[in-house]
Amino acid sequence: MQRITILGATGSIGESTLDVVGRHPDRFSVFALTARRSHARLLEQCLVHEPAYAVLAERDAAATLRASLAERGSRTEVLDGPHAAAEVAAASETDLVMAAIVGAAGLEPTLAAARAGKTILLANKEAIVMAGQVFLGAVRDGGATVLPIDSEHNAVFQCLPAGGRRDGVRRIVLTASGGPFRSFDVARMAAVTPEQAVAHPNWSMGRKISVDSATMMNKGLELIEAHFLFDMPADRLDVVIHPQSIVHSMVEYVDGSILAQLGNPDMRTPIAHALAFPGRIDSGVSMLDLATHGRLDFERPDPGRFPCLRLAREALSAGAAAPCVLNAANEMTVDAFLERRIRFTDIARINEAVLDALGAARAPSDTAEVLALDARARECAGVRLAEAAA
Repeated sequence: MQRITILGATGSIGESTLDVVGRHPDRFSVFALTARRSHARLLEQCLVHEPAYAVLAERDAAATLRASLAERGSRTEVLDGPHAAAEVAAASETDLVMAAIVGAAGLEPTLAAARAGKTILLANKEAIVMAGQVFLGAVRDGGATVLPIDSEHNAVFQCLPAGGRRDGVRRIVLTASGGPFRSFDVARMAAVTPEQAVAHPNWSMGRKISVDSATMMNKGLELIEAHFLFDMPADRLDVVIHPQSIVHSMVEYVDGSILAQLGNPDMRTPIAHALAFPGRIDSGVSMLDLATHGRLDFERPDPGRFPCLRLAREALSAGAAAPCVLNAANEMTVDAFLERRIRFTDIARINEAVLDALGAARAPSDTAEVLALDARARECAGVRLAEAAA
């Protein structure tokens, strides 16, 4: 029996994780569930899975949850505040930590799990993008294990030689659906709405990651993540658009072989793989019928249509502060777009301005420096956003 803490339990990855865990009550129990403020959904999850702890970052929401659980006679203890998620992630009772908090907010609890030597199921790419060397140092020093959950990185992990060796690997190729605007020209993109941007053609995801998919920033952040996870230089990482989202990524070898991982587009597959690693368990995902799909298409991404992908490549090549700066700027611009304060095409424009302004700073060497750089980049992005709204 393994005990799991789910950071970001009410999001799409958290919900999918609970679905897989619930299929295997003989193998997994839930130690803690965390969210920012979604007390109603967290209440439902607590009543079903009966964790020892429920965590909400916002104290008012936590008070509501605490009262609701008490009314129902639940023994789940409610914790609150900005550091409570880190506490349950590092708790001795936790074996597995699903790191699924979106954005920079997931950094502290993910680092806490790493320092405590946990097995981390990493779905929060922003943590490693903004603090790559700091995160890897915490993993190394704490003796933690990292298993990738992003469908692309999980696919690469499955296609690499046993033990994650890089023997004979020539290139890693991440696949991208191209999002809802794959065939739009730039002029048409300027008029797209948040509703259009979050309507992903293949995947069911949260609003922020859906916009990132539409701009292809998501794929750019995944390139940076792959660089750190697999110790692969930028010139040996590539992206190809694959509209069907059946091939989740590929590893090319020096002998000309390419190994690919295929499956229906459902995040429960990589989650189940990581939960059971090195074994396999049922995920609840329907089996792939290639004859029904009929064809698999591939094309190169258009850099003119997807400038955010170019920016991420530039940040990866520049190194130092650039990935952290780009991630912070992008979180700010995506929020502004979802709030209708800027146009879709302004996301890349403002991201580039912030990257140009701060990307050459030295790389942060510890958590405090990561957070300080993140704050500087957000402040810079805020100024650009104000200018855009004026």
